[in-house]
Parts: sequence; structure tokens; C-alpha cells
Amino acid sequence: MKNNQQEVQGRVRESSLDSANEAVDDSIKSSISRYKVKSSDAITERLRELDKEWSIERTLEVNAASLALTGTLLGAFVNRRWFLLPGIVSTFLLQHGLQGWCPPLPVMRAMGIRSRREIDEERYALKAMRGDFKEVTSSSTPTEVLKTVRST
Repeated sequence: MKNNQQEVQGRVRESSLDSANEAVDDSIKSSISRYKVKSSDAITERLRELDKEWSIERTLEVNAASLALTGTLLGAFVNRRWFLLPGIVSTFLLQHGLQGWCPPLPVMRAMGIRSRREIDEERYALKAMRGDFKEVTSSSTPTEVLKTVRST
């Protein structure tokens, strides 16, 4: 059951507090409401912003790699005790990969950092409002649907 729920919600949402998930949902709904009355050009600009937004997964990976590299360099040139840092960081990254949770996750969620899935939810809601999917019908082939989604 838990794996099915994780597939529906995503591992980050499953591992996050309800209040953090609600805050993310509220920000998505607010953005959709704000852009509902704006021009197609304004929606296109927001989509460009979403293309640049870092997901929580990317943020975790970059922070983990930076800390691991720093710990390795400090361990090699300053003091061997610094080699603990890459070990701890790698453990957190492994835990996130296996379970979808790690100690920095609640902090990042509180900062409003979203998962890739959540960013994509806003992206596709805005594209639908802009009218990007009008050519998709129930008689469209999977190839046509995929082509439409990839071209928007």
C-alpha cells in the first residue's frame, strides 16, 4: 500500500509533513489563480521561470556533492577527521535515494523547495490554461499525445 501511495504522491510528499505539502499546494494554486487572468505571454514567462527552478532532488544532490567534496579536500589537506563529513553526507543521500527522506528534507520543504513532480504539476496546469493541449483528443494516438506534450 505504501509503495502505491508513494507512486501517486511522490516520495518527497510522502516523507514530508502535511503542513509542508499544504504550503506547496497553496503556492501552486495561488500561481494558477494569478496566471488564470494573465496573457499567454505572461504564462510563457512563468513557464520559463519554472524551467529554471531547482527541485528538491537537485538541491539535495548539489548540496551533498559540495559537502562531500569539501570534506574530502579538508580531510586530505587539513585533518583526517574531516573524512567523516563525506561519510555522513553520503549516508543521508543514500537514505534519501532508498526511502525518500533524509534529515535535510524537512528544512528544505520548510523553505518551500518543491519536488520535480510538484513543479511539473504547475507547469502542465499553466500549459493547459494557455491552451497547449487542444489538439489532444480521445482519438489521439499515444505517439500524437507524446509529441504534443514534448513540443509544449
